[in-house]
Amino acid sequence: MGTAEEIFSIAKKASIAKARATTGQKNEALYSMTKRRREKKADILDPNRQDIKAAEEQGLSKALQQRLVFDERKISARIRALEEIASLPDPLGDCGEPRGLPNGLTLSKRRVPIGVVALIYEARPHVTVNAGALGLKSGNAVILKGGSETIRSNICLGRLWQQSLADVGLPHEAIQVVQITQHQAVNELLKLDGYIDLVIPRGGKSLIDTVVENSRIPVIKHYLGICHTYVDGGTDLEMALQVCLNAKLCQPEVCNAMETLLVAEKIAPDFLPEITRELEKHGVEIRGCARTRDIVPQVKTASEDDWKTEYLDLILSIKVVEDVEEAISHINFYGSHHTDAIISNDRQRCRRFVEEVDSGVVLVNASTMFNDASQLGMGAEIGISTDKIHARGPMGLEELRTYKLVIQGNGEVMER
Repeated sequence: MGTAEEIFSIAKKASIAKARATTGQKNEALYSMTKRRREKKADILDPNRQDIKAAEEQGLSKALQQRLVFDERKISARIRALEEIASLPDPLGDCGEPRGLPNGLTLSKRRVPIGVVALIYEARPHVTVNAGALGLKSGNAVILKGGSETIRSNICLGRLWQQSLADVGLPHEAIQVVQITQHQAVNELLKLDGYIDLVIPRGGKSLIDTVVENSRIPVIKHYLGICHTYVDGGTDLEMALQVCLNAKLCQPEVCNAMETLLVAEKIAPDFLPEITRELEKHGVEIRGCARTRDIVPQVKTASEDDWKTEYLDLILSIKVVEDVEEAISHINFYGSHHTDAIISNDRQRCRRFVEEVDSGVVLVNASTMFNDASQLGMGAEIGISTDKIHARGPMGLEELRTYKLVIQGNGEVMER
């Protein structure tokens, strides 16, 4: 393993060859990876156990340890994701019919890969699989810089990716795991704008802030998931209960889990006692505003910081609001523009929520957990962007491409 600059120089060359790969080659590499993961399951599980053991010994948080887990269930889920990505249309190629211009030229547009995409992330070995698969199918070279806490799992998965690429005659350097764990490797990487076309950071606030502040390369942030669910007045309270419980309890350690529950004052006296009782059964620590504590006095007092916090844990803040207008105002002020939901039977209020909440994904009468590429027919995601340019929300194949204009002439010259 060479220096970061050597790694990316090789990746840049590999990206050119990879962009020429046929759809068949790319799909065969994906199927090769699924085969290897089935056959090498034990080889994947062992380094992952070592990563988890080291995390426990180092005293890393329980939430981080949970994100490190790459067990048989998650391996099977990633195999299904690879197969789904292989079944999706190739995202590259011509888009639309060529258009004749008054000056005699013909203009067309082609979808093309971005080039070399660097992903900097913490924990989450499944990202090594997702990013490799999406980069492969979209024709990009992908460099994966995971954290030291998951280095053993990532090296194993990276080796399987390179073998799968070689199986179909593609350059194995098109998917590389950076094995340098020192922090200075990230700073060196962020200066290599001659080799890298896009950087995507995934992780905690400090990691993303560091990347944004130091990068010479365009960055798409996958920032905090301060996700809200607003339960509107007059809604079906049983539906609201089930949706909210799912949004908090299904996977509390992920970025699209509900962190703040907003409840219309009209239904708060009926809804809050029931949902707090159910949440407390599952060990959720609840922090509420003054009006919440008037109804359920056993909950802790929410501070100003609670409205700005991504817990990634069994903690939930609850605020009673007057109506949808106050809910929208709260979300746009305190939220992270990630994922927000409304539970309501009123179409007009739902429409207003959708139009006015400034988030990448807005849901109506559904759990925030559905902001997930596998649930949205994308196969997998490289992350969930909280930016507005060039991608927003779950980033799949379509978000990992750009375009070029092709102009066809017949000897035309520009007149002065």
